Amino acid sequence: MTRVTVIGGGKGQSLILRGLKNIEGLDIRAIVSVSDDGGSTGRLRSEFSLPAMGDIRNVMVALSESEPLLSHIMEFRFDEMDSKALGGHSLGNLILTAMAHKTGNFMEAIGSISKILNVKGEIIPASLQELTLLARMKDGTIVRGESNIPLFSNHIEDIFYDHPVEATKEAVDAIVNSDVIILGIGSLYTSIIPNIIIPEIKRALSITKAKKIYYCNVMTQPGETDNYSGEEHVNALLKHMESPIDMVVVDNNLFSEDILKKYDEESSNVVRFNTDAHAYKIIYDDLASTSSGLIRHDAKKIYNNFKKILEVI
Repeated sequence: MTRVTVIGGGKGQSLILRGLKNIEGLDIRAIVSVSDDGGSTGRLRSEFSLPAMGDIRNVMVALSESEPLLSHIMEFRFDEMDSKALGGHSLGNLILTAMAHKTGNFMEAIGSISKILNVKGEIIPASLQELTLLARMKDGTIVRGESNIPLFSNHIEDIFYDHPVEATKEAVDAIVNSDVIILGIGSLYTSIIPNIIIPEIKRALSITKAKKIYYCNVMTQPGETDNYSGEEHVNALLKHMESPIDMVVVDNNLFSEDILKKYDEESSNVVRFNTDAHAYKIIYDDLASTSSGLIRHDAKKIYNNFKKILEVI
């Protein structure tokens, strides 16, 4: 079995896991960011003093091998027009909150629901604390709260927490004992980096013998990575992680002018590397799809790509 740990959060991490779960011979661990403070997740973590569970719910659904109905139930969201109390809440978030309240243990709650959904792999929160993420901008401005960071038209200098943060033992063990560690896809500063700045996780990444692979975003993200090159994406990771990356996987598609125009109107552009001469190896492959009218990584293409990578590492 090849031990693979995927570090991230948001829809990007879930998309990678949808591809990986269908590859035979993988022992999958997902280390998930818990610093989200927006929407249903933000309301529940504030009221019940729990780690953010929205990304954990998404990962559960992505790794589930159960009937689709169970996944749809986890993703169901109450309409704000129908209920002031429940409006905007995801049913999956409420189930996680209820299970954590009943057992008194967030890790146990994740494990119990994972069994119900027949999850392939282990889902591990990066920390069990209630976290508040902060960003220091290049002009010195401090922005507090993950959901607020992309709202500022400024360049991010670094990401940090407002108090000491401890990683879960399970996250540290997964990293140290992995054969391959995957970073990405997703919001660079608010999904991936929040995990790797936790001191125990940073140290584990520095001592692990695993190959570290970064799946680079296809498009820049307004408010986070405006006008970033591929090198700037990787450099931001290296700066916060303080240990090397072995391989960067990059989409090589050419997109239509009509689609790119839509992104240009939102100040988002294709991520390109200026050169291939780096300490890390760049792998180009067909990874994205435009079937939805948007540029998105494709789980089937990640499946095919990672199978090829496994043959050469």
